[in-house]
Amino acid sequence: MKALISVSDKTGIVEFAQALHALGVQLLSTGGTAKLLADKGLPVTEVAEVTQFPEMLDGRVKTLHPMVHGGLLARRDFPEHMAALKEHGIETIDLLVVNLYPFEATVAKAGCTLADAIENIDIGGPAMVRSAAKNWKDVGVLTAADQYEAVLAELKANGKLSNKLRFELSVAAFNRISQYDGAISNYLSSVKFEDEKLSEEYVPERASFPGQFNEQYLKVQDLRYGENSHQQAAWYRDVNVADGSLATGVQLQGKELSYNNIADADAAWECVKSFDVPACVIIKHANPCGVAVGANPFEAYSKAFQTDPTSAFGGIIAFNRPVDKAAAEAVSKQFVEVLMAPEFSAEALEIFKAKVNVRLMKIALPANYGAVRNALETKRVGSGLLLQSADNHELKLEELKVVTIKQPTQEELQDLLFAWKVAKFVKSNAIVFCKNGMTMGVGAGQMSRLDSARIASIKAEAAKLSLQNTVVASDAFFPFRDGLDVVVDAGATCVAQPGGSMRDQEVIDAANERGVAMVFTGVRHFRH
Repeated sequence: MKALISVSDKTGIVEFAQALHALGVQLLSTGGTAKLLADKGLPVTEVAEVTQFPEMLDGRVKTLHPMVHGGLLARRDFPEHMAALKEHGIETIDLLVVNLYPFEATVAKAGCTLADAIENIDIGGPAMVRSAAKNWKDVGVLTAADQYEAVLAELKANGKLSNKLRFELSVAAFNRISQYDGAISNYLSSVKFEDEKLSEEYVPERASFPGQFNEQYLKVQDLRYGENSHQQAAWYRDVNVADGSLATGVQLQGKELSYNNIADADAAWECVKSFDVPACVIIKHANPCGVAVGANPFEAYSKAFQTDPTSAFGGIIAFNRPVDKAAAEAVSKQFVEVLMAPEFSAEALEIFKAKVNVRLMKIALPANYGAVRNALETKRVGSGLLLQSADNHELKLEELKVVTIKQPTQEELQDLLFAWKVAKFVKSNAIVFCKNGMTMGVGAGQMSRLDSARIASIKAEAAKLSLQNTVVASDAFFPFRDGLDVVVDAGATCVAQPGGSMRDQEVIDAANERGVAMVFTGVRHFRH
């Protein structure tokens, strides 16, 4: 058996090569990899000795040769292929170990020059990988260090690789090539090329959105069905998963997550991550029906649940702090579909053992969890895709512009920031009443902002919550004074809205007439 090894990332390669040698596998290699293996005392043949042609053009040409590709592509079950190899003195290659030049890491660096990007486009590596992957019945192709262990296990046990493993390696290889080529396309089609600036030091300006958008996702699991039982569905994750994201979660117990569970869980998790103090978020049909902060998870949950106990039934609950016994006992009294937290105490896990259908998800949060968010958002449309930067704007106190005679109190300003943070996660049109770090009424997803305001008041009344001396956040401007009148009639004393309407002055005058404070945020939070 013969293995050709040519890797950019040398992680684990010496140990892997040593294990191959111990199994009697002949080693071929190129350039720096060959030198590394030789320095470790391994008998390795340089590819240039096989091809009888030296590496040239600064390593751009070294494996693009029939002596290499013939050995990878020849089918062992085709006599004519084997006869051709014999005629031309080509030996078969049974294992190919290649990882590609670090193009993605190179272009991710600040100040990456176009020259550096181009030089990190691998040519020979992908060509060999494609050859080996195409001929998977005869050749095992490894493109990542985490594949070494499985390959060695089979070689030690059977002296060869199974068809199943070779096919899996082939699929992984083509997936890697797809990711690699997609990254190259994304980069090059985002470059704003300026010929007059072209030099080895040229760092091109890049468009926010490339001319061709390529993105790859890995399947996490097939789902029982989609939004409805007649729809099929699957869950995919990014190739490179961000710390603290839903895709990193581990399900500790409960039924399999459904399509709607995952969508609602993500809404809850992204919302609760936006708070840097203990918080609880309850989601129903992608909208927060209760959000609160507290001294601990139990207090945060108790306040969040009060907002809308009816809608909380069968909801998705997320905490940004470990769930302890007190919080678990409170939550366990309700019907909950999914419960997420960074950790669960032993007592909390014991409590939920009796609730076998409750899906418990543990998601580790990094130190900077509030800043870990998706950079882009996508939405499918007919034969196309809408792509935008994510709404990651965080409103600061100094950005609030008071536009009324009455000034907000410090307590009102803090509640306004809380309400505004919640409103960002409520479907438009959104009206959110808050007080003391707790949602008091949420109106979501209406065609009229006036109706959202009315619904928020109705929700508060149904929950037996008083809206007196509350603050209100509106995700977009009030086009008329009627929406403002509804929230003030309900008891609000301070309102935050983006501003920007042709009738801003009319609404400001109405606020002054009603004796309430109003601030403009200068930014809106439409969420469709």
